[in-house]
Amino acid sequence: MNNHSETEGSGHNSVHSDTDNIPGWNEELELAFSFYKGPYVPGRVTSRHKTVCEVLAPGAVVQAGISGALQKIGKQPVVGDFVVLLDQPETGSRMIVNILPRRTCLSRGAAGDGGGEQVIAANLDTIFIVTATGKDLNLRRLERYLTVVYSSGANPVILLNKIDLADDPTRLVEKIQSIAGTVPVIPLSALSKTGLDALSPHFNPGETVALVGSSGVGKSTLINSLLGETVQRTGGIREDDEKGRHTTTVRQMFLLPNGAVLIDNPGIREIQLGDSAEGIEKAFSEIVDAASNCKFKDCTHRDEPGCAVLKAVKDGIIPEERLASYHRLTDELAFQSRKSEIGLKRLEKERFKKIAVDIKKYKKSTGKL
Repeated sequence: MNNHSETEGSGHNSVHSDTDNIPGWNEELELAFSFYKGPYVPGRVTSRHKTVCEVLAPGAVVQAGISGALQKIGKQPVVGDFVVLLDQPETGSRMIVNILPRRTCLSRGAAGDGGGEQVIAANLDTIFIVTATGKDLNLRRLERYLTVVYSSGANPVILLNKIDLADDPTRLVEKIQSIAGTVPVIPLSALSKTGLDALSPHFNPGETVALVGSSGVGKSTLINSLLGETVQRTGGIREDDEKGRHTTTVRQMFLLPNGAVLIDNPGIREIQLGDSAEGIEKAFSEIVDAASNCKFKDCTHRDEPGCAVLKAVKDGIIPEERLASYHRLTDELAFQSRKSEIGLKRLEKERFKKIAVDIKKYKKSTGKL
């Protein structure tokens, strides 16, 4: 974590019990942690590697492993998580033994055939969806991001970066606002620092802001400008397709001078939907509102008679592209749900198969077979 705390090395000093340096710590977390007595200390995950996390604990940033018990039940700490550390100063080791309740979490559809969700970051207040002028500006991708962010429970804000490269940035803001509803759209240039003052209301002491967006939209440059120093390596844009080079490879937390927290994420060009039903409703609120007047409650808004949504499209109230995007995301969500259900059935089948094998082994070893 980039702040004034030093990362502990191999020293054996125990961390302090004070939580003043853990941004976002509150009474609810204090209550959840109060059940732990003895060699336990609270902390917040600032970066995550394969088997080790960097954790901001009272008085220091420390490295901690993840307990086998947590891994066995599939609980994985992510950046932004408040955690319980087993502190063993005599050996210099620390272990994450539990994750305190998450207030919000940014998730995406997990890779593979099993479906499910992968949590990306936790305990976020605001999520900046960063896009840029040029070929990266894609309304359909922004709709997808809005769906995922709304589902997280955090407040979405869209940042239009690189306005210094646009002929008419006002027109581009209006274009984005047409699909963003009441979500703020803030034009800026991270490189020249134009428009950064408009971000100040979102950086409150103890609150956490995360950045998401494709590679090359300027997230690393934005972080460097906000912190006033180069903490993230920046990369250029390939001239042939204007796509960015990946310059951020791990999620990382930074502490701003006023006590607000900023979390960077590696570039994600196509984020998969997780459990995003609520997010779709919020991202396409005009379609949901129109659907309340459909003749049939289970109307899919495709070819049913008496469909108020299709009528709104025909009358020019809802753009045809918006409905097509809505259908694409709802179809994908339904597919993810089916895939997740199939994955759960397969896991259940494998579990019963293992139980049957274990019973057979037990009977054979006891001569009861």
